[in-house]
Amino acid sequence: MVSTPESYRAVFRRITQRPYVEWPAYDSTPLYDRTSLAGLESDVRVVAETWFDHDSHNSVEEFVWSLPLAYFRFNTYDCYGGLTRYEMDTLFRMFVLKELHGWEHETALCEYLDSHPELCEHLELETVPDQSTLWRSWHTRFTDELRETAQKAARTILIKALNADVAVPREPEQTLPPRGNDADESHPDNRAILDNAETITEHISRVVFPAFSLNRGRGCEIHENAYWSLQTYLGLRENLAANEGARSFIHESTRERTPLGHAHCDHIRALSIEQIREMYRQALRQLIDEVAETEEFFRAGIVAIDITEADPFTGDRTGHEEEIIGTKEKTDEYAYQWATVQLVGNAVPLVLDACPVRKGESRKEIVEDLLNSAEELVHVDNVLMDREFDSQHVLEMISQRGLSYVVPKRMQTSEKAQAKRLLQRDQDRYETDRKLHLGKNEWHETTLIYRRKENSEHDDHRQYSVFMTNCGSGHLIEYGYRWEIESGYRSIKRFMAATTSKDFGLRFFYFAFACLLYSIWRAVDLLVQVELTGEYEHSPMVTADNTLTLLKKETGIG
Repeated sequence: MVSTPESYRAVFRRITQRPYVEWPAYDSTPLYDRTSLAGLESDVRVVAETWFDHDSHNSVEEFVWSLPLAYFRFNTYDCYGGLTRYEMDTLFRMFVLKELHGWEHETALCEYLDSHPELCEHLELETVPDQSTLWRSWHTRFTDELRETAQKAARTILIKALNADVAVPREPEQTLPPRGNDADESHPDNRAILDNAETITEHISRVVFPAFSLNRGRGCEIHENAYWSLQTYLGLRENLAANEGARSFIHESTRERTPLGHAHCDHIRALSIEQIREMYRQALRQLIDEVAETEEFFRAGIVAIDITEADPFTGDRTGHEEEIIGTKEKTDEYAYQWATVQLVGNAVPLVLDACPVRKGESRKEIVEDLLNSAEELVHVDNVLMDREFDSQHVLEMISQRGLSYVVPKRMQTSEKAQAKRLLQRDQDRYETDRKLHLGKNEWHETTLIYRRKENSEHDDHRQYSVFMTNCGSGHLIEYGYRWEIESGYRSIKRFMAATTSKDFGLRFFYFAFACLLYSIWRAVDLLVQVELTGEYEHSPMVTADNTLTLLKKETGIG
């Protein structure tokens, strides 16, 4: 099938209806203008992932001639000054086509165009350029940056087409652009790591931060990027509040105008919880689009859901009892609580979504909400949770979604009795099927696995842990991946700005933005590792401080 005016309109209508994503990028974010190659790359990515989802669009060549390019100013990257026979946008399409097929020489492109007159018609070619014309256009007329963009565009098109089961001329290479000659392949030195991290961080920041908007309207004197610069700056300094941070920010920023602390907080308070969450999810979509182009990312499949709490709240919580709730441990303290869903296991540990926890919300509602977000972003197989989520209704909901789970069970009378029997037999492990009552004569079937702890300090039934799973004991080892979410929380809280405000939206934004900084760090680290070593190890090569410092630079602080 071929595209039609109706299918064309359907694609771009769908793009414009996506929250916080507009097309073209040059009109939707101050990070790009009509000469920005990063903006062009972003638009190719956004259009391609929607284009190939349409049933009528099953040709990568058709995408090449259909992609709107009239808004982009190619003359910035045209090394020829006078009149030429072939327009830059037409040449760009031809060279993207050459990269799609993986042809090394222009002769193959010439021959292909000669044998496909209908393609030439769509490209608005009256005559096919000869080999020498194409060679000069690629090597002397195009700048280095434009050639690299054509290569990136082709690779993006191939990946998006493959994801939609559309036939492609060749498989895209699962590598990033070649590394510099100064990088030692076996043992990258600190200079090579930082150089690559700087390049990747610059690109990531331009991709991710446009998802955030304060909706301030037009004509504002202070650039919106200055607000995200300040928020990143607050994350760079431990326990730094907005007012104090804004005063220091004036001296460290290269900007002529920077926001005051109270103005910064006022703009954030104007955002609703749902606005913050949707902006966060869109930022993660953009971030995942970047890391998904490496084969290392596709090991995703296990997510962990957990709840973390802020430091205990010591002030007067009158009027905020629904938001400043008790701690997870049964104490007389109060705290704000946030729930997250995070990739764990062999995958890069991105925080896929976060939500605030209010009094009266059920654990089932929280898990369902977070899984909805996670499954829109990545493929999910297995869900790991803490024992506070051991409700039979939560487990049934996960099973109904076709997912597996592993969750520890709080030991009740029957579990304690069984553990005592196992202790008497000196038995380390035991499995049994259990039906959990859902109400109205409905049951959830699960498996209970008793496992003896090594080097336990107890001499009674507390030597045993009990886990529930619907996927067999073989998956129990995966529960060890849950520790990563706890270590992630420690880094996330390190990135949070300090505040004494009781505003729920402001508090949540600080947490969500810290989750974003953490996810950017881990994504940058993945890309740097693959760039320098061709592999991904879970232990970071790039430090969090390095990434924040580079983000600080890229968002205009220094």
